[in-house]
This record gives sequence, C-alpha cells and structure tokens, in this order.
Amino acid sequence: MIDGLEPEPAAAAELFGNHLEAGRAFTTALARYGEELGLIGPLELPRLWTRHILNSALVAPLMRPGRVGDVGSGAGLPGLVLAIIRPDVSFTLIEPMERRVAWLERQVNELELSNVSVVRARAEESKLFDSLDQVTARAVSALRTLIPVTAPLLRAGGELVLMKGAGVDGEIGAAEKAIRKYKLRDVEVLVLGEGLVPASEVTRVFRATVD
Repeated sequence: MIDGLEPEPAAAAELFGNHLEAGRAFTTALARYGEELGLIGPLELPRLWTRHILNSALVAPLMRPGRVGDVGSGAGLPGLVLAIIRPDVSFTLIEPMERRVAWLERQVNELELSNVSVVRARAEESKLFDSLDQVTARAVSALRTLIPVTAPLLRAGGELVLMKGAGVDGEIGAAEKAIRKYKLRDVEVLVLGEGLVPASEVTRVFRATVD
C-alpha cells in the first residue's frame, strides 16, 4: 500500500469489470511515480481513484469499436484507463512531451496493451487528420480552443467525446463560432456517474458529431 493513496472505491470493480487488476496496476504505478514525473500534483493521492481513475473510466461505455485519439494524453487519463477497459477499441495517445511519452509507452508495455499506440506530437502536427472515429481529451483547454485542435482529426461522421468541468455550458456558449466553423451537430452534455461516485466527482462530457 502506498502512503496517502485513496483506498480503492467499490465502484472500481463495477467500472473495470474483468480488467480490474490492470486498473489497479496502473493506479499503483501512477501513485508511485506520478508526482516525480510531473504527471499529477502532490495533493492528488488521497483522491486519485475517484477524481482521476474512475472519472476517466466512466467514459468507457461511450467508446465505439474503431480508432480513438486521446489528445494531450499526459498521464494516460483518460486514454490508458479507457484502453484497459475497452480492448475492443484501438487507441492512439497523442502527447508532445518526451517524458510523458516515455511514461505512456512504459505503461503500454507493462500492462501488455495491444490496442494502444503512442504518437509524440501536438494534435495539429500529428498527421492524423480525417482518420479517427472518435477523439477524447481531458483537462486540456477550453472548448473554443480545443475544438479547432480536435475536430480536424475526425473523419466525416466522427465524434468528439471531450471531458469537461462544471463550467461546460459556459464553454459551449463561448465556443459557438468554433462549433459552427467545424460543422458540429448533435451537441450535448452528458453527466456520468450519478449514484456511483460522489456528486462532486461526476464526469461531464461534451459530445458532438462532425459532419
């Protein structure tokens, strides 16, 4: 047991299912090395499971078989968590920082994830334009700047599944110009995890389809 690490919540078993051991292994590795590598802050261990791991895991049912890009993957949130739970989906983790790329590649190898590739690049320089079925991102930037970076990666009919905070409705209002420019339709906000995680830790997702 790592000092200060949040005890595993009961919801972890439900969200990870048969993949819980891999989820535990990733969480333990992140707790052990995350602060040292600049992946998580020094105050995150007491809420690592709830705020970061389960927060990411809640998005797994929204993933569709195909190719999913995780922009600014960083510590692997949500990309590695989703890849653990959804081995039927192919994930491309897009991250520009070398030490984070090294961490992601190490975790892919240690967790034996055959459905993950890691690309060291900024999204707009990744050469993945028009190639992805879905794109996700967590804690990257406001929608008005995130949509122009993520939407071009999607094929026609592809879907943005962007994890956002409680202020997402305000972000949508500020992003109206980008929503029109990139021809997004079926724009909606989903609230995931109610009744499963504390009310303060539900996951909000901005979802939209690119024409």
